[in-house]
Formats: sequence, C-alpha cells, structure tokens
Amino acid sequence: MTTAVCPGSFDPFTLGHRYVVERAAACFDEVVITVVVNPNKRGMFGIDERIALIEEDCADLPGVRVDRWEGLLVDYLKQESIRTIVKGLRSAVDFDYEVPMAQMNRDLADVETVFLLTDPRFAHVSSSLVKEVAKLGGDVTPFLSPHIHKALVAKVTGERSV
Repeated sequence: MTTAVCPGSFDPFTLGHRYVVERAAACFDEVVITVVVNPNKRGMFGIDERIALIEEDCADLPGVRVDRWEGLLVDYLKQESIRTIVKGLRSAVDFDYEVPMAQMNRDLADVETVFLLTDPRFAHVSSSLVKEVAKLGGDVTPFLSPHIHKALVAKVTGERSV
C-alpha cells in the first residue's frame, strides 16, 4: 500500500488544499493530511478545530485521513513508515520555498517529496490571505467549503461555531 503525507498548518483548510488532497488521493492508496503543530504560532483555529473541519471536509474522499504532529515532519514519517510527502505548488515562489525543504527531508530521512500543481482557480489563495480578507469583511466563499466558511465567519465575528 502506498501512503503519502500532505502536511500543513491548514488554518483554515481551503479549497486549494482540498484540490491537492484530491489529486494525491488519485495517486496513492492512502493520504494522511497531517496538521503540523508549530508551538511558536498561534492560529485562528485550534488544532482540534482544524482537524474536525478537515475531517468533515474530506469525509467523502476514500483513503484520506487526518492526523496531527508536533515536531520534525520526517520524524512523523519515520514513526508511521511513510516515505512520501505531497506538497501543492501555486507558483514559482512556492517551488523556490519548497525545494530546499524537500532536499533536506531527503537528506534527513530518505523521503521523497512529490509536487502537485494546484488548480489555477486557487493559485492566489492562501490561508493567511483568506483570513485577512475575511477579517476585513470581504467575501471568501469561493475559496472555502461551506462549513469551513461558516466557522471562519464565526471566528471573525466572535460567534460560536465548531
């Protein structure tokens, strides 16, 4: 069985993320969306909230599951006996950022990174930008699944959601 990890902070999980996961699910028997915890960053959504939102969003995708990890990603891959990372690329800027990480991961743990191009509709979409636009009252519905959009609006307006 071939398994790949799609790592990220996913704060929040966008349709661009989902597109990459869908593509990865077509290539691998199992895809583990790994919410990587960075103790130095405080996200808008807590880790458990992110996991719940992603699980709901990807419930229809066979072979896809969600996990969490705090620490070096290659240590997670070693622990789970996984040898492949999947990363989405929106532009050359992403490529320039991701290649050194992919090379370091290969040197550290002999894991490969597979790059998948995102759908051009989402090439400009990032979680940070979506949050910024939402905080300023802009419409981000084209970039999020409906339940994630609802949760984001609740966070921005201070309502209770997840």
